[in-house]
Amino acid sequence: MLLVLIISTILMLVKFTAYWLTHSNAILTDAIESIVNVLAGSFALFSIYYASKPKDEDHPYGHGKIEFFSSGFEGGMITIAGVGMVFKGIAAFFKQDQVEAVDIGIYLTAFAGVINYLVGSVLVKRGKAAHSDLMKASGKHLISDTVSSIGLVIGLFLVYLTKWMWIDYVVAIGFGFYIAYSGFKILKESVFNLLDKADDAKLHHLVELLNTNRRAKWIDIHNLRVLKYGSLLHVDCHITLPWYDNLETTHEEVDAVDKLVKTKLEHEIEFFIHADPCLPVSCPVCQIAGCPVRKADFVKKLDWTIENVLPDRKHTLQT
Repeated sequence: MLLVLIISTILMLVKFTAYWLTHSNAILTDAIESIVNVLAGSFALFSIYYASKPKDEDHPYGHGKIEFFSSGFEGGMITIAGVGMVFKGIAAFFKQDQVEAVDIGIYLTAFAGVINYLVGSVLVKRGKAAHSDLMKASGKHLISDTVSSIGLVIGLFLVYLTKWMWIDYVVAIGFGFYIAYSGFKILKESVFNLLDKADDAKLHHLVELLNTNRRAKWIDIHNLRVLKYGSLLHVDCHITLPWYDNLETTHEEVDAVDKLVKTKLEHEIEFFIHADPCLPVSCPVCQIAGCPVRKADFVKKLDWTIENVLPDRKHTLQT
């Protein structure tokens, strides 16, 4: 993130140099967004440092959620910058600014776009490896900047060929809308994460994993929750086990679930499991052969799905 901040600062200077040489409103929109990148990158760097701090008494779940706040800050700033760019582009129609040295502007913009793509790709890859949504969001934003640069180069090339200055203003307005939309998406996702919105992809993956590796004594799993705190994944659930097992045997089954998830998900996970005793209504879906206290015959196996693992109730044939 420190390297990204340094590169973003250099690219900001390159883009403002391009604007100073060309007086292009489209390039100015790109340069203004670079200021946002530098400010957001500074906050992101601090957030990565703060999120990596260990748990303490005041933060028993760690400090990872600051990543969501940081990405929301970045998204908000990008959205505001995009709206400002739209107004600047509209105002340009009335001022009729003259664009100069278009060829130099094309070269500098293309250079910045290539660097953004390379840095963004590395950041997304590192973010996935570190399970950091902030790093992935920052990387995707830099890659989206490359898309902006491609469109910007095309617009400047058309200005160079036709000498129609209004194309520059239209491109500036178009990029303003695109940047504002990109920022709003980042902001919306960060708000959802701060509000602990369920991650359907992670839930489905976890349920599939438990289904594939379930044991006969794991009668059901319910009240399943998955929360994300930066790079830390917090999972809690209730598991129904035979009521007649002693505490040691019950602990072995709970420990087996814990080890399975931590090993297979390849994620830093904190797993809280509450063991429930089985009830007579569990017998028709219980797969334990030769159960000494069975109250009803086994009828069929119930596959675990999102629909039956999320509610806080034991599984029955009516589930």
